[in-house]
Amino acid sequence: MLLITIVCFCFFQSLCQTLVKPVAQNDTSIIHLADPTIFYHKKVYYLYGTVEGNTGNGFLVYESDDLKKWKLSGKNEGYALKKGDAFGTAGFWAPQVFLYNNKFYMAYTANENIAIAESNSPAGPFTQIAKEQLKAPVKQIDPFIFIDDDGKKYLYHVRLTNGNRIFVAQMTDDFSAIKEETLRECITAEEPWENTAKGSWPVAEGPTVLKRSGIYYLFYSANDFRNPDYAVGYATSINPSGPWTKHADNPILNKQLVGQNGTGHGDFFMNKEQFFYVFHTHNNNTKAGPRKTALVKAGFLKKNKSNIDELAVDKKSFYFLRK
Repeated sequence: MLLITIVCFCFFQSLCQTLVKPVAQNDTSIIHLADPTIFYHKKVYYLYGTVEGNTGNGFLVYESDDLKKWKLSGKNEGYALKKGDAFGTAGFWAPQVFLYNNKFYMAYTANENIAIAESNSPAGPFTQIAKEQLKAPVKQIDPFIFIDDDGKKYLYHVRLTNGNRIFVAQMTDDFSAIKEETLRECITAEEPWENTAKGSWPVAEGPTVLKRSGIYYLFYSANDFRNPDYAVGYATSINPSGPWTKHADNPILNKQLVGQNGTGHGDFFMNKEQFFYVFHTHNNNTKAGPRKTALVKAGFLKKNKSNIDELAVDKKSFYFLRK
């Protein structure tokens, strides 16, 4: 997790392919998890996300050995984290799972606060001895924990203050709190593509961070998730706390690329040398939910004129995840 090495490959031809055809609305095999993440461990993929319509019970977990066919975990009634085992009574959103010192952790949102639970297995159950959230003076959501090469731990997250704004702060070594003096704002939705409805509450959310060749890449989604223009962009920095420079060709994933509305709020993971982005889309052209879970391949292109490798998404690889 400390440094992700990614094989470069070129997508220019695939990016010129035609858009994905619509999927039949009665396809009941498609998995409906919003804000998804996939954790790969010992040749098994574990899929987690927001369970729309049932966000008060916790997080389900699906398992797969090929990224094609998924089944609900047989443990704990299918829940990786269940209400009552950790902080939260409602609004279980946007989990992230990671491994540190032989312990599995889940950072997640509940009751518009961030909490971190532990488990001995990526399938759960994730629990807390003290069922508490991370202390903060404002509501905060969408956690992503990044551990740098020097061992420093960072919490990227969204604070609900005059918009959904992405912040970062260093964490204590036991993940129990942030170091308040290190808190910095990273991303605010200010560009035209980031607020196509011109709303008074701009939205930048769903952060994911990667490090490559000394450059930090902060991926995020912009626009309200109900907006068909919900999309993914990224910014780069030479420091994990910024300042951040937004990619000139944002967004890198949107409805024009894959032919589905509401594309965004996902996470990156690797399988051997292949790089993937899991995310959600709208249910169909007329309603957002329940959102569908989808996957694309991604990779870095050779350095551009700013001397920073660019990330591209292979739209030809797009597909929905199915049970």
